[in-house]
Amino acid sequence: MSRPPLQIAILISGRGSNMAAIARRCREGRINARVGAVISDRPGAAGLDTARALGIATHVVPWQGPAGRPAFEQALARILAAANPGIIVLAGFMRILSPQFVASRAGRILNIHPSLLPRYRGLHTHRRVLEAGDREHGASVHFVTAELDGGPIVVQSRIAVTAGDTEESLSARVQATEHIIYPRVIGWLADGRLQWRQDRPWLDGRPLDEPVLEDFREPLQS
Repeated sequence: MSRPPLQIAILISGRGSNMAAIARRCREGRINARVGAVISDRPGAAGLDTARALGIATHVVPWQGPAGRPAFEQALARILAAANPGIIVLAGFMRILSPQFVASRAGRILNIHPSLLPRYRGLHTHRRVLEAGDREHGASVHFVTAELDGGPIVVQSRIAVTAGDTEESLSARVQATEHIIYPRVIGWLADGRLQWRQDRPWLDGRPLDEPVLEDFREPLQS
């Protein structure tokens, strides 16, 4: 018996490159899912034009600062209720959602973070990797909890940090892996392989105690 398409709502703040990667795979039939809404906290976010070009309904909920968080989340909740997504996908969404908002949607919000969590939570991850002299970098797809960038990790990509790397070169290479692993995780959800059970992720019928690692490091040169 075929499964109905997974309904997705995507939250963005900028270019929305991960949003576009996910939406295009849905349109191509490579993921059994449909992006029903793209929501931005910034009216001028470039990703809104991309979403409209893909035929996706767009919404703007302007951010008015921390004092306006309750009204912001109420407006966001109304849009989400109308869209009725099975999963909420944060794709370059730069606002921290309240613990109450997240708790009421436990197991239904995903995020991607450009580091090998739990290392380098928060901002400026590429700069911090270079300053630390790390030899590896990557991205992490995780379920969202009240702890910033601290929810259970599903998949991580790994790339090698080279001697000539800059913040820009690392950002580009990490983002290229994001466009692979984020749609993959959503595909697992759409196929029923990934589930949220007993307050934790399960993959293929077993608790996911460690993230799945995808290795994008270049072969070592002899």
